[in-house]
Amino acid sequence: MKKTILRIFAVSALLITNLACSQKTESSTMKSTQTKKSSAVEADSIAIIEAKKKVAAEEKAKLPKPYNDKENAEAKIAELVKQAQLENKNIILQAGGNWCIWCLRFNQFVQTTPELKNIVDENYLYYHLNYSPENKNEKVFTKYDNPGAKFGYPVFIILDKNGKMIHTQDSAVLEEGKGYSIDKVKAFFQKWAPKS
Repeated sequence: MKKTILRIFAVSALLITNLACSQKTESSTMKSTQTKKSSAVEADSIAIIEAKKKVAAEEKAKLPKPYNDKENAEAKIAELVKQAQLENKNIILQAGGNWCIWCLRFNQFVQTTPELKNIVDENYLYYHLNYSPENKNEKVFTKYDNPGAKFGYPVFIILDKNGKMIHTQDSAVLEEGKGYSIDKVKAFFQKWAPKS
């Protein structure tokens, strides 16, 4: 009888050990499967990000590059103020750089939308104020309260004909989908045009 009880205990212990090992194996298998799935999702995410980067780079390569990192922005703005006084226009400083896809998109949007281009040409002198590793134009940006640090790029600085800053505009509120809203941009341009 003692031998039978010992055998039952031994078999029970063996079954419990096998069950525990089986659960560990299943758990390890599940973790391994989850790790593989997680790795696959990460790989897919990386592939999607890389594809988007490639598309953006191709788009950026095709767009005009209006920013000049070699130009003396302070001197250019002083020239524009003199011209604005003669023409009774305000000045738009579109701050950003040729590295910024949204900056290039905005420039292209305005230049290729006749309704917007006409409003700009009639009311403003337009200048692309460069911000890039090559030329951060720190003195100029400091003068206008470093709006890029607050809003990102592009950011718009509106000056009256005397060179006084009258408005700073975050470009994000002008966006629509993967571009800009004609109605929002038009309203922005009209709101800050010189008053007759």
